[in-house]
Amino acid sequence: MDDLTALKAPTTRARRRSRRRLRPGVPWKALRILAFYVALTGLWQLVYTLEIWPPYVFPSPRDVFDTLRAKVEDGTIFDAAELTLRRMGIGYSLSIVVGITVGVIMGTMRWVDETLGSLVLGLQSLPSVTWFPLAVLWFGLNEQAIIFVVLMGSVNSIAISARSGVRAIPPLQMRAARMFGGKRWQMYLYVVLPGMLPSMVQGLKLGWSFAWRSLLAAELLFVSASLGYLLQTGRDLNDVSLVVSVMVVIVFLGVAVDRLLFGRMEAWVNERWGLAGR
Repeated sequence: MDDLTALKAPTTRARRRSRRRLRPGVPWKALRILAFYVALTGLWQLVYTLEIWPPYVFPSPRDVFDTLRAKVEDGTIFDAAELTLRRMGIGYSLSIVVGITVGVIMGTMRWVDETLGSLVLGLQSLPSVTWFPLAVLWFGLNEQAIIFVVLMGSVNSIAISARSGVRAIPPLQMRAARMFGGKRWQMYLYVVLPGMLPSMVQGLKLGWSFAWRSLLAAELLFVSASLGYLLQTGRDLNDVSLVVSVMVVIVFLGVAVDRLLFGRMEAWVNERWGLAGR
C-alpha cells in the first residue's frame, strides 16, 4: 500500500504543476484588465478628439476625471455612496429574508407553489420602477418608499431561486432525515437550507443586481444627497461630466460588491460542495 502511494504521489504533484503552468497568473490577469481599460480610455479620447458630438454632450476622459476628483475632494461622492449603500443594505436584507422564506415554502408545499408561486412568477416580469408610484401613495415620498421599491425589485427573483434550490434537493435526503426522526425545524435547518445554498448563490447575485437598479431608478425621483440624485442634478444642470463620473462610481461599486462579496461566496460554495471542478 505504501509503494502504491509513493507511485501516485509524483503523478499527483506533476499534475498539480501542470495545472499551475496552464493557469494564468494573477499579474498577467491584472495586466490584461489594465490594458483593456487603457485601450478603452484611448478609444474614448479618440472619439472626443474627432468631435463627432459636441463637448457638452460627449465629455473627454480628462473632464470626467476632474469632475470626479472634485466630488471626491469635497466629500460629495462619499456621502452619496454611503446613503445609497445604506438604503441598499436595508432593502436587500429584507428581500433576502422574505424571499428565502417564501421560496422555501413554495418549494416544500405544492399548493402554495401552485397559488402563491404563480403570483411571484408573474410579479417577476413587472419592472421594479413601476412600484414607485404605489410606494409613494402608500408611504409618501420618503425612505420607506425607496426601501419598498428595492424590496419588490429583488424579492421575487430570490424567492424563485430559493424555490428551485429546494426542488433540487434529492428526495432521498429528505426521507433519510425523516427516518432518523428529524423534526420539521431540523429538516429545514440541516437539510433544506444547506441543500439549497448552491442554487441560491446565483439567485442572490441576480437579486442584488435587480435591487441595485431599482434603488437608483427610485433615487432619480427622490430629492436626497444620493448617487441617483447626483445623476438627476447632472441632467438638470446639463453637466454631462457629472453624469458620467457618477456612472463610473456606480459601475465601480457594482463590480466591487460582485468581486468581494458574491465572488467569494461562490468560490466558498463551490469548494464546500465539491463544485470547483465544474
